[in-house]
Amino acid sequence: MSHEAPDAPVRNRYDLAELSGAFGDLGTLIPFVVAYVAVLKMDPTGILFAFGVALLVVGLRYRTPFPVQPMKAIGTAAVAQTAGVIALTPAMVTGAGIATALFWLLLAASGMARRLAELVPKPVLVGIVMGLGFSFMREGILMMARNPWQGGLLLALTLLMLSRRRLPAMLLLLLLGMGIALVEQPTLAAKLAAIRPGLRLPDFAWGAVGLNDLWLGAVLLALPQLPLTFGNALIAITEENNRLFPDRPVTERRVAFSTGVMNAFSSAVGGIPLCHGAGGMAGHVRFGARTGGSSVMLGALLLACALFFGEAMVTLFRLFPLPVLGVILFLAGAELALGGKPQDAERGSRFVVLTTAAFTMWHVGAAVVFGLLLHQAVRRGWLAL
Repeated sequence: MSHEAPDAPVRNRYDLAELSGAFGDLGTLIPFVVAYVAVLKMDPTGILFAFGVALLVVGLRYRTPFPVQPMKAIGTAAVAQTAGVIALTPAMVTGAGIATALFWLLLAASGMARRLAELVPKPVLVGIVMGLGFSFMREGILMMARNPWQGGLLLALTLLMLSRRRLPAMLLLLLLGMGIALVEQPTLAAKLAAIRPGLRLPDFAWGAVGLNDLWLGAVLLALPQLPLTFGNALIAITEENNRLFPDRPVTERRVAFSTGVMNAFSSAVGGIPLCHGAGGMAGHVRFGARTGGSSVMLGALLLACALFFGEAMVTLFRLFPLPVLGVILFLAGAELALGGKPQDAERGSRFVVLTTAAFTMWHVGAAVVFGLLLHQAVRRGWLAL
């Protein structure tokens, strides 16, 4: 009697397609890192070191193009100084990272991550994913609008390159962006030539955090982020990973644990609060990534930049003009929105999907609550649509 051998586990690939896909999330990484460094004067070495280590670990562990992104609500509040009369500091950002880590580790250890995710019906989940995709597309359009002709041409060229599967579209797009940056910024080439590598390790950041920093970071930064992380970086990313890679599934508990661990590490080395945003995976996949090799290669690159070129990263990031980042973000959003198509043709379910998507473009937490209430109203026949 013959027995079929069990399927071999999928191995990470380290080829040109994975390398191209590795850069599919630069549209969120670069703007936030630059803003943290420029506005809050945070150390780029710690920020990039945390990113690099987190990407290496998730790439090796999950073996899918699992993303690592800045937490957007925290980042927006921190760099915009939206705390009113209180001046936000790097120590408060570190405090927010510690509070975020504790919350998600508790959610994972208690099993609440899975139980809370089970409360979200399929139409609401689809609406959240679709709305997140629309949000990314909108932000991408705003970036491209800084130079409409340039952005439109780059988008058209990228779409043509993506239709030729043998072409590493992302790498070619980045090369085009570098050429544009060097032409538009005549002094940039000289500044790049002046960069010299120098080994430097990140500082231990917890020692500079007082109880006041921890409290203010938790209340002003971490707490407003929770609904967005729950919808985008727990529910949506779990659904997206398991839909795209059913042979390498993840659970909500595992993702919550991963979120907690990487925030504990990031806050310790002076990094920023991190999450697993669904749009990041869509960007990696859209530009060719299919395994964790993309995350590993990007992580290794960021780690090398952190250790040897940390102080020069703001200058290096100037090689990627906003229209290029806008194209990346727009196409990542389109990929994510396509994955959020309604599965049920019934009118009520489609209404829940579309209205939840619209609310998601404003606030993910509000979208979850609205979608849950609307789904129950439609299911119980309280609304005739």
